[in-house]
Amino acid sequence: MNRRSFLKRFAAAALAGHAIPEVLAGGADKPRKPNFVIIFADDLGYGDLGCFGHPTIKTPNLDRMAAEGQKWTSFYVGASVCTPSRAALLTGRLPIRSGMCSDVRRVLFPDSASGLPETEVTLAEGLKSVGYRTACIGKWHLGHLKPHLPTSNGFDSYFGVPYSNDMDRVGGQGRQAFFEPRVEYWNVPLMRDEKIIERPADQNTLTKRYNQEAVKFIRSAGDKPFFLYLAHNLPHVPLFCSDDFRGKSPRGLYGDVVEEIDHGVGMVLDALRQGGLAENTYVVFTSDNGPWLTYDEHGGSAGLLREGKGCTFEGGMREPCVMWWPGRIRPGVVREMGSTMDLYTTMLTLAGAQIPRDRVVDGLDLSPALFGTGPSPRNTMFYYRGRRLYAVRKGPFKAHFITQPAYTPGGPQEHDPPLLYNLEHDPSEKYNIADKHPNVIADILQEVARHKSELVPGEDRLAARIQEQAQRGQ
Repeated sequence: MNRRSFLKRFAAAALAGHAIPEVLAGGADKPRKPNFVIIFADDLGYGDLGCFGHPTIKTPNLDRMAAEGQKWTSFYVGASVCTPSRAALLTGRLPIRSGMCSDVRRVLFPDSASGLPETEVTLAEGLKSVGYRTACIGKWHLGHLKPHLPTSNGFDSYFGVPYSNDMDRVGGQGRQAFFEPRVEYWNVPLMRDEKIIERPADQNTLTKRYNQEAVKFIRSAGDKPFFLYLAHNLPHVPLFCSDDFRGKSPRGLYGDVVEEIDHGVGMVLDALRQGGLAENTYVVFTSDNGPWLTYDEHGGSAGLLREGKGCTFEGGMREPCVMWWPGRIRPGVVREMGSTMDLYTTMLTLAGAQIPRDRVVDGLDLSPALFGTGPSPRNTMFYYRGRRLYAVRKGPFKAHFITQPAYTPGGPQEHDPPLLYNLEHDPSEKYNIADKHPNVIADILQEVARHKSELVPGEDRLAARIQEQAQRGQ
């Protein structure tokens, strides 16, 4: 980077009111870009961490991470189930735009014929364009066929299970198989890059091996900046953990599983500290959607939030989120809104990478909230279930146009006028105040009209099955 370019970028950052990114901190001769780590749990509830109020699950590493960094209390995912939520994180876009949501099948399956569109620009691809090493470890769930695997979407390497750990079921009796799980009941593959290296994957040791792989990647960092996406398969049912954690938590097996994930967070942060990388690494921990409440004690808790995985009440899409960057981000509690889609824009911006301009990107740059120069720029959130818009939050108010149980019987129920809740007063969504605030509803309806006027839904990528294509001679 020459002196003119350096000064230009320094001035641009200052004028924007942001803290000067680490990309500029290494001097004009040797710029240093920040490293990024996203640790993504699966089906973890808003109330499942000690720092978010759980009374018996011990999460000392995440608690310390929150004390040293930021705890975001209104942080959202792009959907209430796995596949579309992960697509939102890695593309910075609502899943409806990429077609990674469906009213036919809610997620991808082992017989799915498609996956993440090749035209999408993933976070990994954006970071690779400016010199990053990239690794995906853990659950992918954006397509198991070669064109849709991590190594075809910007990641240099992949180690993990390509979809949910409850798929490829080959044994066990009914729901009891989930409450007394055995490895041999699920024939899920463990992959290294594009090859299956173990089947069935030994799920008892998956979390342990993911954590070890993450530390190995960090220790091999070298001089290049890196992006690590560590996406755990758990605590999605069936629940498994290693012998080191089995039977240790007063919360039972679910607590054992979460505590092993927390241990892995500690391993990652220790590796960064020991390698002298902590002050140049932005780490985020969150989850893909809320707890799977139909699995009783094998599911988590959304705390004071209503419902869980699979629905558009807060328990389905508001997630615990902890951000950490020693010496860089301002420690504290952030109560403004944020989203996994915002991580896309924030990280690309901090890395000096280009945000795609040929499409709508829903992610916003969270730098003001991170660095203490202002509030989060996010003031609205759109809650989709499949390809239909069910609810919208603007400021403290949330309007439900459609509600539907997550997994129990009952079809969609439309509301006219919509249900309205003040989430700052009533985070549990108990008290409908629509009749008191017609002006608020009118304002939210204007947001919906603006949103729909520019929305171009992508072709449904989840509905087609492999055998259906074969029958059509494709």
